[in-house]
Amino acid sequence: MLMSRVLLILLALALVFGLLTGRISQVSQATLSGAQQAVELLLSIAGALCFWSGLMEVMNRSGLSKRIAALLRPLILLLFGRDGRDSEAASALSQNMAANLLGLGSAATPAGLRAAARLHTLAQGRGEPPHGVFLLIVLNTASLQLFPTTVAAVRAACGASSPYDILPAVWLSSAISVATGIFAAKLFRRLSP
Repeated sequence: MLMSRVLLILLALALVFGLLTGRISQVSQATLSGAQQAVELLLSIAGALCFWSGLMEVMNRSGLSKRIAALLRPLILLLFGRDGRDSEAASALSQNMAANLLGLGSAATPAGLRAAARLHTLAQGRGEPPHGVFLLIVLNTASLQLFPTTVAAVRAACGASSPYDILPAVWLSSAISVATGIFAAKLFRRLSP
């Protein structure tokens, strides 16, 4: 709601200043050009997202996500403790982590929501704060990425000759952000009453 108001104010200011400076035709051209560029960018990203989201669905239906869950189980147990032992939570967490590793934030969202709901239910059943949900939010925000698919799709759409040449920087920065986020989440959990 707030962003709608901000955008409306920016549009009104652009129109007012366009009228005052006699450049209303340039404002209208920029508006149409920006809208066209936004649609082109959206379509170029949509292809990559549809492919990887479809791949995630195939992984779910083929049972591969259960195998990935088994591989990620030690990490999930280390991070989420007893909540990671719950099969429903572990499955959703592994799907979410796999999508994030592929750089597919939007494909990770459904599994993340399922994981958050299950972690919250488990915490409520014990009468505790939902620390697992907080950690999941931190992990999704920091998001360790092996293949930044969405960013690469944007770079390719903008004409980058080698859209994946950013991999070392992405690996380093996402590893540091995840480690810092996990440390902070664990520290705040110990400090909370």
